Amino acid sequence: MLHATTIGTGSRVVLVHGFTQTGRSWSPIVSGLSSQYEVVTIDLPGHGASGPALDLWATADELVATVGPATYVGYSLGGRVALHAALAHPGAVERLVLLGATAGIDDPAERAERRAADEALAAALERDGLDAFLDRWLALPLFAGLPTEAAGLEERRTNTVAGLAGSLRLAGTATMDPPLWDRLASLTMPVLVLAGHHDHKFAALGRRLAAAIGANATFASIEQAGHAAHLEQPAALLTLLAAFLPR
Repeated sequence: MLHATTIGTGSRVVLVHGFTQTGRSWSPIVSGLSSQYEVVTIDLPGHGASGPALDLWATADELVATVGPATYVGYSLGGRVALHAALAHPGAVERLVLLGATAGIDDPAERAERRAADEALAAALERDGLDAFLDRWLALPLFAGLPTEAAGLEERRTNTVAGLAGSLRLAGTATMDPPLWDRLASLTMPVLVLAGHHDHKFAALGRRLAAAIGANATFASIEQAGHAAHLEQPAALLTLLAAFLPR
């Protein structure tokens, strides 16, 4: 079962967090949206107050069963979940926002390498404990532009070793096997694909996502931001969402 929190009234917007986060990571975005929208934040399986980790398809099913029709906004891991939800339940995903997301790793050898790397991360987490793992995680180049005060370390510490290790093994990027690139053209809802301007890898992936989806998708870059753009530049994200969300 997913733990969900709802605030506000109006059209429903669901915010789906990234790996090691919880629904609380969206607090600045919730504050900016809840005067006009019903905003739902959830803890993904293996995170926060939700149950054990699940694979991406099962997580998507549980997410849609929990919150129903809405605009789904997903960041990183949450973007993968939201993308799976849109493919599995297109009638429920009225609009889709993907931030720092991918449709998977094309090359089988690279997928195998990534799966092995995620297994090594899970083993290190189980060996060294949560605090040491989070310190190393937030020190990755991916988060080089993330200010310490915006990282939400205390919130991330509410997760468990077992939950995060399970998420790495069941819902990592390499578990998208086969990847979803060939299915993206079936998406017919409006899609906004976003990436931080300095997040070069995911900016390229974002442009590829938008192109593969087609005319109903738009790509936009968030200036002065890296991978965690919603934490680094929440006001800029809110501006983009305000132009995309239903009135």
